[in-house]
Amino acid sequence: MYEKNGEKFFIVDAHVHLWDARPENQKNIHGKQFIDCFYDYHRNLSPESEKWDYEDYLYYGGERLMKDLFTDGYVDHAIFQTTLLRDFYNTNFSQFRETQDLVEANPDKLTHNYAYDPRDGQDGIVEMRRAHEKYGFTGVKLYTAEWHGESRGYKLDDMWSRKYLDECVELGIKNVHVHKGPTIRPLDKDAFDVGDIDKVATDYLDLNFVVEHIGLPRLEDFCWIATQETNVYGGMAVAMPFIHTRPRYFAQMMGELMYWIGEDKIIFSSDYALWTPRWLIERFVDFQIPEDMTEYAPLTMDQKRKVLGLNAANLYPHIEVPEELKVKDPSDSVPVGSSPAAGESPVVGAGV
Repeated sequence: MYEKNGEKFFIVDAHVHLWDARPENQKNIHGKQFIDCFYDYHRNLSPESEKWDYEDYLYYGGERLMKDLFTDGYVDHAIFQTTLLRDFYNTNFSQFRETQDLVEANPDKLTHNYAYDPRDGQDGIVEMRRAHEKYGFTGVKLYTAEWHGESRGYKLDDMWSRKYLDECVELGIKNVHVHKGPTIRPLDKDAFDVGDIDKVATDYLDLNFVVEHIGLPRLEDFCWIATQETNVYGGMAVAMPFIHTRPRYFAQMMGELMYWIGEDKIIFSSDYALWTPRWLIERFVDFQIPEDMTEYAPLTMDQKRKVLGLNAANLYPHIEVPEELKVKDPSDSVPVGSSPAAGESPVVGAGV
């Protein structure tokens, strides 16, 4: 829990990784290109005091992760968003076994989301069923720009992707996190386009679609989709560090998100280890939209509480929020952070 001037915040970091990008795990030049691009994001958007050495960045391990998130970082619960990149890394980018060991040792602190690639066809569905039976995951992370042999991406509304989404519904998997943000070398920018979110969100109302990275650099497209599709949420990974390098740009992003999709559908993420959560949380709690940006309303502390943790806890009801850290919704007297809020939004049809 983070506390500042008597204000208390329950923190859910909804997008973290435990990766191994060391040379011995790189399958080819693309593995190096990918982590080097990550590192460029890290060093260009981080305060000087928060920058890591390159060698540490390649692999940091579970012990440091737990320290950076929970001992130093104020986080109450974190969600691992698995990334495969099987064409680039020998044992995948995310380290499943080490991650799962951490989750099993710290079930009150950590959640582990599954990852699949619909281009694996029926074999992949069989594997997902087996993994779900064993681990009982309630969320998945998808990477539509991932390479798969000759294929350099897929759409969420492709036939096989729909078969996998059907399986998610059948298994009771509620939360589908999709990377729809800045491109990462050598992946193709167009493969991260947000248009396919619109189609599947309409057709799969039993699922919540969390658009990671709020669609950047397609924020306007994302907002127009998410304001109409009540089961579409915005994950702030990669957007958060602009609070340091481009604070007015960050203010514009927050203002647009608040206007279009509302305070209940914006989700904090550090994208660890791209960035550590401590400084992001501190900066966000202190942040305010500049007074001269008059088209946007000021951010309230309760809105910040929702973004920093309560909204994610609503999507993952196994995350227990202490009663005193919930926000009372004046419209219905139901505490935010106490029950699932799939598909609910106060701004459906905004401007229509």
